[in-house]
Amino acid sequence: MAGRSFLIRSPKEESDAAVKEAVLLGAKNAAIAGTVVAVPTLVGCRVLPWAKANLNYTAQALIISAACIAGFFITADKTILRNARQNTIGKLDR
Repeated sequence: MAGRSFLIRSPKEESDAAVKEAVLLGAKNAAIAGTVVAVPTLVGCRVLPWAKANLNYTAQALIISAACIAGFFITADKTILRNARQNTIGKLDR
């Protein structure tokens, strides 16, 4: 009993904590995805003749940005759904 708190978080506080967790994990994975995609994109545009001729700076930025955005939203969505599932299962167990 010593490890449990007597304060119960309101649904608003739980929601804020879930959103904050989702944003932090999403930003972390967006940075990782951006780095993973940026290296081959930039190297390819310097080395491969087709990429050098057809991918200007805007195209390179769009490729890298798309990976970052996808990484952020997929991770944030999965985190929010995981938290919602845990809350639902926790309420059913009581």
